[in-house]
Amino acid sequence: MNDAAPAPATPAPTPRRRARVRAPELIGKGGWLNTGGKELTLADLRGKCVIVDFWTFCCVNCLHVLDELRELEEKHRDTVVIIGVHSPKFVHEAEHQAVVDAVERYEVHHPVLDDPELATWKQYAVRAWPTLVVIDPEGYVVAQHAGEGHAHALEKLVEELEAEHAAKGTLRRGDGPYVAPEPVATDLRFPGKAVVLPDGGFLVSDSTRHQLVELAADGETVVRRIGSGERGFGADAFSEPQGLALLPGGETVVVADTVNHALRTYDLRTGAVGTIAGTGRQWMQGQPTSGPAREVSLSSPWDVAWFADRLWIAMAGVHQLWTYDPQTGTVEVAAGTTNEGLVDGPAREAWFAQPSGLAAAGDRLWVADSETSALRYVERDGDGFAVRTAVGTGLFDFGHRDGDAAQALFQHPLGVTALPDGSVAVSDSYNHALRRYDPATGEVTTLATDLREPSAAVLAGDDIVVVESARHRLTRLRLPEEAVRVESVAHRTQRAATDVAPGRLRLDVVFQAPAGQKLDTRYGPSTRLLVSSTPPELLAEGSGQGTDLGRDLVLGETVTEGVLHVSAMAASCDDDPENEYPACHMHQQDWGVPVRVTAGGADRLPLVLAGLDG
Repeated sequence: MNDAAPAPATPAPTPRRRARVRAPELIGKGGWLNTGGKELTLADLRGKCVIVDFWTFCCVNCLHVLDELRELEEKHRDTVVIIGVHSPKFVHEAEHQAVVDAVERYEVHHPVLDDPELATWKQYAVRAWPTLVVIDPEGYVVAQHAGEGHAHALEKLVEELEAEHAAKGTLRRGDGPYVAPEPVATDLRFPGKAVVLPDGGFLVSDSTRHQLVELAADGETVVRRIGSGERGFGADAFSEPQGLALLPGGETVVVADTVNHALRTYDLRTGAVGTIAGTGRQWMQGQPTSGPAREVSLSSPWDVAWFADRLWIAMAGVHQLWTYDPQTGTVEVAAGTTNEGLVDGPAREAWFAQPSGLAAAGDRLWVADSETSALRYVERDGDGFAVRTAVGTGLFDFGHRDGDAAQALFQHPLGVTALPDGSVAVSDSYNHALRRYDPATGEVTTLATDLREPSAAVLAGDDIVVVESARHRLTRLRLPEEAVRVESVAHRTQRAATDVAPGRLRLDVVFQAPAGQKLDTRYGPSTRLLVSSTPPELLAEGSGQGTDLGRDLVLGETVTEGVLHVSAMAASCDDDPENEYPACHMHQQDWGVPVRVTAGGADRLPLVLAGLDG
């Protein structure tokens, strides 16, 4: 028996005052996935902290956020429900089966609403992929974050909401609505890339199973599997591997270990797996972009190819090309600025958008630039390199159209293959087709259709072997002498344009430092804003780079519609005067905002990086 006086009750935390807006209902014509067939409503989620993740499966930044959310999802599984709202950019992404495939491919372990018509996207006034919206247990929106790198802020906010609503009696603990789908048995599961081995067999990156699979020359018989099959970063583990390249000498394959943000090696003689580049952590703005390869972080390397005495890396996560020099054991940026878009010129000044496929052919390195639906190439230019575009016009135009390259269209290509006659085959993933571009004639044709999300192809004798990612197999095709005739289709992104008034337009990027943090001004300005437009004439004034997150733009008088490209960055650190080395975090997002200039349109354009627009 304890006769001591009872300890005084711990006072309930004083909730932080925050703006609250009633959350709109979650609606989508495609219905719900990962719920066991149940249709969810916000009323079903009352009592939980809800994080709504607006994503689309083409977007590498969205995939980064899925990975960022895994730890939060596990740690707070009895109080937090994550809801994915799939909001397509490309036409293919509006197909329900494609969303079903993507949810399995990327191991999404929470309910997903398929919203092919962007109904919920519009209700929440979302402007960018990815966007995270936090709804409190009483059904009110309390925060919004665009881009990646917000896991720490979400963790803090969730802890606050848990304490506040536990004290109010409005927090409901217990299992969430996630119901896992039944697993499917196949030899490969969403394979990514392949390489032909010296013995005529194939090595395939079995991305969803986190393995490499060696197949015999028939492309079907499994010889061996490399890797445990579980996510990891050890001698027997990968995490969603993609690109493969056989190094000169024919004894070592380099693996783009995408979600480990690393380059790995597989020794064909011994079977040993090693690491040659990357730290296992994702590169963030402000970190080194060159140096000893094992000390520099990478960001979602998607493909690799040997070109100009270097290993080139399609660094999809930061819209760049990097190189690895095996002689010095170093990496460095070779092309791209981290800005997302289609800009040619000197390699270091060019813009890419999620480069995902590489193929070296003579004096050119061909690049499948997926988000611009473009085929591009790198070539020597004096003492350096330059970037050119063969097919493609930008982030918002795509389709399936053959003919002259100047008007031809792809839809999110992921792979490119050099052919013996000097032309290149393009794995036109979202058109389910294998296309061909001939530099000699400047013509684009279609070689094969009825492929399911082809992500790469390799030559095997007189045949071309296609990685049919969504059919979970390699498909062997005879290289056709004649092209397939297809009906031309052109698309633009279905996002509605924002009506803006002629003349002066106020651009405000909203950023509120997370609780317990402040802007990091120790080494100068902690924010950056870069603005440009397509076409350039859309902006008479206001383009360029600066440090303020607000800016007055002046729209040109001769252009009535276009796209504003806005890139914002903010650095925040823990607000603790006693800590000499506070933890710091980078927040970054790129927006491509379609606008239409019209009388009566808005004279202010708010874009939320973090917080709520007051």
